[in-house]
Amino acid sequence: MSTVPRAIDLLCNTDMGDFEPPDWMVRVKEDYFKKGAGRFPSRDLGEMIDEMDATGTKRAVLMMNMNNPSERVRSFVDARPDRFSVGLGGHDLLHPMPNLRRLETFVGDWPVTFTCVGPSFWGDGQYPPTDPVYFPLYTKCCELELPLVMNAGLPGPPLPGDPQNPAHLDRVCYRFPELKLTMMHGADPWWDMAIRLMIKYGNLRLMTSAWAPRHLPESLLHFMRTRGKNRIMFASDSPVLTITRTIKEASELDLPEDVLENYLFNNANEYFFGGAA
Repeated sequence: MSTVPRAIDLLCNTDMGDFEPPDWMVRVKEDYFKKGAGRFPSRDLGEMIDEMDATGTKRAVLMMNMNNPSERVRSFVDARPDRFSVGLGGHDLLHPMPNLRRLETFVGDWPVTFTCVGPSFWGDGQYPPTDPVYFPLYTKCCELELPLVMNAGLPGPPLPGDPQNPAHLDRVCYRFPELKLTMMHGADPWWDMAIRLMIKYGNLRLMTSAWAPRHLPESLLHFMRTRGKNRIMFASDSPVLTITRTIKEASELDLPEDVLENYLFNNANEYFFGGAA
């Protein structure tokens, strides 16, 4: 394909070089992505805008921990609210009321596109998404009409993987049909389970953050061409994988032009931005 259609990147990091990384991040960088020692770099606003412009990326969602709000993320959002919004993490699900008050405050003060949680990455992986500790968050997201993004698939670092089996989301989607729920970081090795759940539940989506598009399985690409034309959404997890690399690889997939446009832009625009991005 000679031209790359416009894109929305649903998961970018701007401040990874600004803090000491946790051990799991060191392990995933060195062992899983084979990128050697040291931190992932932080991003400069001008540099990131240039990369977005060069790749047709109209908007990027920047990750932020609500327990330690990033001044770098704030500066990006303040400077270019037309290009940046926030994906909000850092939930303390064992203390639900303070956690939900903090979430509501951030949603009122920031342009929050979604909030997110990784079942393998907190509580020593003891709590799958069916555990009642999540129910206050699910309820609040429904009340605020705030999309929720959850890690799915085996995590890269050495953490318990079972809590991120998409099968757990079956009961979540059943009990909370109003919840807009998206699986993050693919669903490996449970892609077929994730696909079956998306066929079953209308509000469930999947983003391919942290996956090089050339490694996406054929079963997912087939779903994108057929019953799942509006279900799969692009995300890079920059700088873990760059926007430039992931969009280039996406444009080289065996996808019809309309399916590629849905994947890179239309699906996210409709689901997260109501068609206004």
